[in-house]
Amino acid sequence: MANSFFMIGMIILTQTVVGMLGNFSLLCSYIILHFMGYRLRSTDLIFKHLIVANSLVLLSKGVPQTMAVFGWKHIRSDFGCKLLFFLHRVGRGVSISSICLLSVFQVITISPWNSRWAALKVTAPKYVVLSIFLCWILQMLINVLFPFHITGKWSEKNITEERDFGYCISVVTDKTDDAMYAAFLLFPDVLCLGLTLWASSSMVLILYRHKQQVQHIRRTDASSRSSPESKATKSILLLGSTFVYFYILSSICQVLLALFDQPSRLLVDMCVITAAYFPTVSPFLLMSHNSSVHRLYFTWIRNAKSSTIMRKV
Repeated sequence: MANSFFMIGMIILTQTVVGMLGNFSLLCSYIILHFMGYRLRSTDLIFKHLIVANSLVLLSKGVPQTMAVFGWKHIRSDFGCKLLFFLHRVGRGVSISSICLLSVFQVITISPWNSRWAALKVTAPKYVVLSIFLCWILQMLINVLFPFHITGKWSEKNITEERDFGYCISVVTDKTDDAMYAAFLLFPDVLCLGLTLWASSSMVLILYRHKQQVQHIRRTDASSRSSPESKATKSILLLGSTFVYFYILSSICQVLLALFDQPSRLLVDMCVITAAYFPTVSPFLLMSHNSSVHRLYFTWIRNAKSSTIMRKV
């Protein structure tokens, strides 16, 4: 049993370290591109906030859970527990909202000029900053009550029923109140998930129609002009489908966790692992498919080759 918990701890630790390195590297790439004067797309700003949200999820959940599994140190204060769970909820919510925004903005961008979205093609990029700001504010407001159900394991409060999360505990209250509050927290996630699926389906349909049109055109320049948009769309589709898969997997774990008043330690740890899948994988998906990041890497390679040639001369 001790060996299994050690393996789980190593998995959580690996996810946290690899995910943080990936997100930090990608964020640094965007910052360098900004200072180098490259013009970034409006969706790149959403990518930056997705990176910050993913980092928040990994730090607020992965680090304390790793410490709890290995028994290194426990969080003794109520404030520390409440803050960590609040940051995790906000980061998770912004991550979901960012994927939804990416999908919706991209389907507007690639929609034909004769479609019903034509009027939004020009105005949509102007509202990216406002949309991201509202995502953060709304997630903070939605999850502001969540920390009141969390307390430290060594709290002096008299608690009759509790759920142990390894480093903090959740107070079990009335079942009806819990169900209503869970539905309140779940509504924004379901709404974003529905919009993401709709936008992804629309993007697939638009790409399919575009491919059919290109096949009837022999001029090669028409297909090359649409290539960057197609690549960006496929990148967002890959990111969105990965998110939906891991979100459903994480939701199943969360439902199982809610069904038990005293969940096992193994189930709690598995929920942490599934919740960290997307924040860990997403930066590497972006780095492998994002043209802006590729531009930076090519610049680095070109500069490195130039400096090598200059030294030889």
